Amino acid sequence: MKRIFLVLSFISLFLGCAEKEPTNVKLSGPVFGTTYNIQYYSETNYQKEFDSLFTVINNSLSTYISDSDISKWNRNEPVEVDGHFIKVFNASKKIFKESKGVFDPTIGNVVNAWNFGPDENKFLTDSITINNLMTYVGFDRVIKTPTKFIRQDKTYLDFNAIAKGYGIDVISEFIASKGIGDFLVDIGGDLRASGINKESGKGWTVGIEDPNFDDTKSYSKTITLTNKGMATSGTYRKFKVDEAGNRYAHIIDTKTGYPTKTNVLSVSVIAPNAMLADGYATTFQAMGVEGTEKFLKFHPELQVYFIYLDESNILQTLSLNGFPE
Repeated sequence: MKRIFLVLSFISLFLGCAEKEPTNVKLSGPVFGTTYNIQYYSETNYQKEFDSLFTVINNSLSTYISDSDISKWNRNEPVEVDGHFIKVFNASKKIFKESKGVFDPTIGNVVNAWNFGPDENKFLTDSITINNLMTYVGFDRVIKTPTKFIRQDKTYLDFNAIAKGYGIDVISEFIASKGIGDFLVDIGGDLRASGINKESGKGWTVGIEDPNFDDTKSYSKTITLTNKGMATSGTYRKFKVDEAGNRYAHIIDTKTGYPTKTNVLSVSVIAPNAMLADGYATTFQAMGVEGTEKFLKFHPELQVYFIYLDESNILQTLSLNGFPE
């Protein structure tokens, strides 16, 4: 009887394991002031792990959390920043140097002063305030040594232009560490894809949002994304218009402290990872089409897609460096 019981137990165990077939797990929820949508092919639900990682990243990099590492850093309080902070700091330095200061995380206080919000559409900031805040702008003056940071006391760091992409990479790398090769991580429309969509048996199909000024969402361009990150920066929801009808982006000119006058409505960037795609998307929004074309001559690893208004105010698109059609 004992032998029969053992055999039956083994059969039951085998059948129980066999029932756990991998599926295309789909998870979503709020994070970083927007929402995430994650798909991956596995038999395991990692919702709790994702939420824990998001909490750790927020506690390190969010300027919206008063006791985060970066908030304490900005107040000159004693804080030992973590590896997330260091990685984003180093990536920001790379883009800052390559863009010759167009991308600058120390511009955050100036961005805050302009109060770009959904109910505001007029200039409220005086030149004295801007000039004073610009005194402390300059990422080149923030130096990291092996033991500390050297900077002006009133320097304010804000990694919002790159942190979302970094969060996508952290989740992606966690999924990959579990031996999962097919996944898509989407936070607020920025993405990182790997492998294929097991449901369709094809690469991950992602859309580039149309620049609709009425807050509706539509996608007239879709591409297949594999083993890359992609981020989009748009000005069609956050902008100001002056008395002459000129449109100014929520992207602040790091040299003047004033909103960037631009005809660019949207720029999408495909890069080796989501953090770089996020940072470069902001950079190219400020550079404009011509500046970006010059920059890309030295960066074949980046692919860019512009949606902009030409001199006749007609909507145009431009694909650079072989952006997928």
